[in-house]
Amino acid sequence: MLHFDDIVFGPIKSRRLGSSLGVNILPSKGKLCNFDCIYCECGWNRDGAQDRTLPSFEDVKSALETRIAALADEGIPVDSITFSGNGEPTVHPDFPAIVDVVLELRNRYFPAAKVSVLSNATMLGREAVREALKKIDNPILKIDASDDRLVNMINKPTGAYRLDDIVAWMKDFDGDFVLQTMFLRSPEFDLSAPEQLQGWIEIVRELKPREIMVYTIDRETPDKSLGKYTEDEMKAFVAPLLAEGFKIQVRG
Repeated sequence: MLHFDDIVFGPIKSRRLGSSLGVNILPSKGKLCNFDCIYCECGWNRDGAQDRTLPSFEDVKSALETRIAALADEGIPVDSITFSGNGEPTVHPDFPAIVDVVLELRNRYFPAAKVSVLSNATMLGREAVREALKKIDNPILKIDASDDRLVNMINKPTGAYRLDDIVAWMKDFDGDFVLQTMFLRSPEFDLSAPEQLQGWIEIVRELKPREIMVYTIDRETPDKSLGKYTEDEMKAFVAPLLAEGFKIQVRG
């Protein structure tokens, strides 16, 4: 399974983001997430339970300052700075302050770089988290299913979760965010069923995100029964939205 040992890693070459510098503000030797997704590239939560220690704000700030300044001194380009790592970045209690540090360093050293956060959107109920995400270039927020039953099967929230709440909090962005959705095959459910696709399409229409990222599994998953959809199949799923003018990126 994929694992990130450092607070700052890369930059790595990304087809979508160019030269991308990663930021992991989660445990370096474990995993901390309030989802336990059946497809997570970092494995099950229980497999990362040996380390739940979050890096301090001071350690994160120092690592960011050191690495970003060094890249600038060496003339190594950075096109994007992306929060991802070993779980859900917005659970860090200092997430809003860390975003401010990243933005200040970006503006000082790589002003053209885009700052992105990959988030499962569960912490949007906290106003400080929403406001921090609104400051960055690409808040990439997840909805994988059209009802709570499927969310519990796919994402397995570890705490209280209501899809209606997530949708309501996302509306606070007025469409200025990227919606990310995973399509996968499972013997337990059928995401291609007309009622499921239509439910998801209605959520997209309600939220009106500026961009949608639709993708399928391409790494090892903790649930070994899963399969992937083809790019053509996913394009067929989103065809009604493409016809309505939504900007959609499909990755098979």
